[in-house]
Amino acid sequence: MGAIVTSGFIFLISFVSIMVGAILGLLLRTRLPETHLGSESKEVIRLGTGLIGTLAALVIGLMIASAKSSYDMQNTNVRQLTANLILTDQLLAQYGPETREIRGLLRGGVGTVADRIWHKNAAAPPQSATFSASSIAEQFYGAIEALSPGNDLQRSLKPRIVQASADFARTRLLIFASGDNPILMPFLLILIVWLTVIFASFSLFAEPAVVVLTAMVIFALSVSSSLFLIMDLSQPFAGVMQISSEQFQHALAPLGS
Repeated sequence: MGAIVTSGFIFLISFVSIMVGAILGLLLRTRLPETHLGSESKEVIRLGTGLIGTLAALVIGLMIASAKSSYDMQNTNVRQLTANLILTDQLLAQYGPETREIRGLLRGGVGTVADRIWHKNAAAPPQSATFSASSIAEQFYGAIEALSPGNDLQRSLKPRIVQASADFARTRLLIFASGDNPILMPFLLILIVWLTVIFASFSLFAEPAVVVLTAMVIFALSVSSSLFLIMDLSQPFAGVMQISSEQFQHALAPLGS
């Protein structure tokens, strides 16, 4: 699970908590005298549950919107990173055969960048090191600066190559700076408590029939899936709905192909 709580863990915790609340409501119904379950009590609990339900619905809606916005932003950044990668390689190819070694460095660095973004390598550097350039990247940028244009075409291409490679580096840093956007645990725990109270109030005045119990399970699964969705979208590079790395990793064809 690591430092970031997984979406599956949140789904399980929320579902169990909600079902515990529903069961507690059913148990309270059998233990409380009928005088405590009259119309006045039911009205007060109904109003309180409506208030908490409104707050919970508002918070869940805002959290989904925020997580989706963060996910879409990172997806756009990855597409931009891929476009900058392809553009840099194409400009180097136009420059001439003397950039073959530089293009090889560019291809060698793609795997390192992907490992740092998608955390695919268990031995990946710590977060503080992701902002520093790798040794391959340093060689790549140094080789670009060392290019010595020999004709008008190469003199016009070198500034474009420098700009494209700088844009690639800038987008890479932007992805690292944005990073995952995990939901704060206290925030989630409070929301789960609200949902538990709501389901406990539902079952407090419900007859423990098979239909009611089945409906409770379905409702609990539905609400827990919304928290799963929020957590998964807030971790765009890890999780079930993570942004694919395939397009970025295979954007460049092998040299000589």
